[in-house]
Amino acid sequence: MIAIVDYGMGNLHSVAKAVERLGSTAVITADRDVLGAANAILLPGVGAFGDAMDALRTTGLDVVLKELASLGKPLLGICLGMQLLFERSTEHGDHEGLGLLKGTVVRFAEGMAKVPHMGWNELRWKQSQHALVNGLAAGHVYFVHSYHVLPEDGADLIAVCDYADREVTAIVARKSIYGMQFHPEKSGELGLQLLQQFLRMVT
Repeated sequence: MIAIVDYGMGNLHSVAKAVERLGSTAVITADRDVLGAANAILLPGVGAFGDAMDALRTTGLDVVLKELASLGKPLLGICLGMQLLFERSTEHGDHEGLGLLKGTVVRFAEGMAKVPHMGWNELRWKQSQHALVNGLAAGHVYFVHSYHVLPEDGADLIAVCDYADREVTAIVARKSIYGMQFHPEKSGELGLQLLQQFLRMVT
């Protein structure tokens, strides 16, 4: 069973449908016991970093996610959900994240390219042998974001794309913590292949 965190932000049902299409059971929940019993947790997200963290703190889910992550529970952040895994964001101020991965979320520089970064971009593997991407051919996936992650440790980078004359973090992983800046459920065949790889790893 795959638990999708219900904290009032994110395209939860489209993610759940993608998981079920791939043959796994998906449950949208904010229940600590259900999250703890799941094979893995998905943390989708759409909107502002600060609002998302406020929602997680209000429900106590921030503490739950940190506790479960510390026990090795597989956790995949999607889009804003990936950004929440990091230490902080400069979106509309300075906001503390979950701190499960080291790094900062910053806005794309004005004038370099269109912001938000919206549309299809080609992934480039940084660690092609990582279990999450091993055996997959790099291709295009769908992004929608105005802020991007600067990981502190390059060893956490699994894939990037090129945008605004820079290398942009697309997939991260460290131990049982994973993140995808794009929307795998909206990214055609490659998006579903990546989600399937994750589901196979955790189930």
